[in-house]
Amino acid sequence: MKELRGVHGVTSGYAGGHVEDPTYEQVCSGSTGHAEVVQVEFDPEEIGYRDLLEVFFAIHDPTTENRQGPDVGSQYRSAIYYHSETQRETAEATIEELEADGTYDGIVTEVEPLETFYEAEEYHQDYYEKNPDQPYCAVQIPPKLEKVRERFAGKVRGVQ
Repeated sequence: MKELRGVHGVTSGYAGGHVEDPTYEQVCSGSTGHAEVVQVEFDPEEIGYRDLLEVFFAIHDPTTENRQGPDVGSQYRSAIYYHSETQRETAEATIEELEADGTYDGIVTEVEPLETFYEAEEYHQDYYEKNPDQPYCAVQIPPKLEKVRERFAGKVRGVQ
């Protein structure tokens, strides 16, 4: 998301749970109810919310409940936490369209209001940039970056 034109900030964190200011270890235990999320700050004059949703759906599997690749647990669920009714409506319409056009079958992505966003610990911010050789990062992230750079080239900084 950071590479997209119009995105001014991406913060890793947790949302959707019932424990105040959880730690990464607490979230990983599955006992807090939180999902691992990113909060994206963007300029809607430069990039639309719908564009962000298209990238979101392209870089993860929205059809597998409580799992993303090798990561398993409720903290890895597919979820969209919206800030406004317009965002809710756009997210729900996008899901309907992706299922209707056959892009996905059986999207399980939750669409819920953002009640509280808790910023993750500093070592989680820009994790891939800080740890590109970590095995998970080296295997899981490059294909996703390549997909975004190719599929959304017109929206990526420095790519035409």
